[in-house]
Amino acid sequence: MLHLSYETPTEWVSRIEENIELLLIDHAHCEKKAASTALNLIFRYPNIPRIVEAMSPIAREELEHFELMLSVIAEKGFQFRKLSPSPYAGRLLSKVRTSEIPKLVDTLICCALIEARSCERMTLLSEHLTCEYLRGVYRNLLESEARHFSTYLSIARSIVSKSEVFERLETLSIWESEVISSAPLVPRMHN
Repeated sequence: MLHLSYETPTEWVSRIEENIELLLIDHAHCEKKAASTALNLIFRYPNIPRIVEAMSPIAREELEHFELMLSVIAEKGFQFRKLSPSPYAGRLLSKVRTSEIPKLVDTLICCALIEARSCERMTLLSEHLTCEYLRGVYRNLLESEARHFSTYLSIARSIVSKSEVFERLETLSIWESEVISSAPLVPRMHN
């Protein structure tokens, strides 16, 4: 269970297919940002072995996904380029508490929610895109996205109680639903 409070409608895929190039480029940027986030957690919390142990393989896997998306973009005849950042993650992270342990827990939960949203949307893409090649690409990414979601929550549960994690998860999931449902209708992974 991904703990998302808002379910993306299937029609989202139709909007995406109208400009698949932008989605693929955005997805590559998302994978690059996910790798950077994992590395940043290692730099920020080197004294927490669970973070170091879990984030290193996630960073490598996210970079592999970035490279995969670069090859998909090239295969489809598109070119990777800079995009203006999506407001999604910034808005989601705006509810992170400021004192150190709650900040870490909230950051981990927000990372889990971002992975959950990616997993949910990749499921839709794997089931509804008209291009079989792209459906396969997204189908192959689902397992790791779900595993990343679980890893972030597991680390949060190793820092504070399970009940505190799930209380914050519920609060932040409701906020995430407001962020995603009010996002501009552009073909992005998290819009």
